[in-house]
Amino acid sequence: MADTVLYELSDGLATITLNRPEAMNALNIEAKVALRDALHAAAEDTAVRAVLLTATGRAFCVGQDLKEHISLLADGSGATMSTVREHYNPIVRAITGMAKPVVAGVNGVAAGAGFGFALAADYRVVADTASFNTSFAGVALTADSGISWTLPRVVGPGRAADLLLFPRSVKAQEAYELGIANKLVAAADVAAEAQAVARTLAAGPTVAYAALKESLAYGASHTLDEALAKEDELQTKAGASEDHTIAVQAFLAKEKPAYLGR
Repeated sequence: MADTVLYELSDGLATITLNRPEAMNALNIEAKVALRDALHAAAEDTAVRAVLLTATGRAFCVGQDLKEHISLLADGSGATMSTVREHYNPIVRAITGMAKPVVAGVNGVAAGAGFGFALAADYRVVADTASFNTSFAGVALTADSGISWTLPRVVGPGRAADLLLFPRSVKAQEAYELGIANKLVAAADVAAEAQAVARTLAAGPTVAYAALKESLAYGASHTLDEALAKEDELQTKAGASEDHTIAVQAFLAKEKPAYLGR
């Protein structure tokens, strides 16, 4: 992986770290390619049971690197807008589509695509000094990085429209109240707490987590009858897993289960 994105695998947890602190982790082409490839690697690696997406420095990610963006606009190549198709969409699909829980450790400002990537995660641990901003309309652009889909499902369509039409800094406490942040912690503790949450998930019944993730995504765009049928399908799969047998046996023995992830 490129230095702009760091990748570490330990005890089933893949930690993917945005590493352009000097640019507040703004997304240039190198960083977008590295992040996309790191997420795909984590999704495909059977040794990975959970993923932690985090960042170095004082920002989580401020979105598109506008310095690079303006130079690409000037050359007339069209590479500026193709980044949605080539980078942002695959990144969001990798986060939402992998059969593993993804935790975002939001250490600072998350804006534009940075906000979108955090929203795509299954769980967000947020520093009490962090903030969120859609940003797009502020530079005469529309939503990307999945925000048109994720944000209304988190905060409701009315608030989503407000945050998109009138971009502003949503402070951590408000983000928690809106449901953007799942867990709010002191800034000094966000790295350790996000890792603890991710490690708990990595040690858990990951077959069940994958099924829960799939059922939530499916239920968001299907009828009740279709969702019930999907629950039946996924519950049959989860019930046949070794982890389910381990969990039931441990419950009856009043012991803590040691899940295998299969």
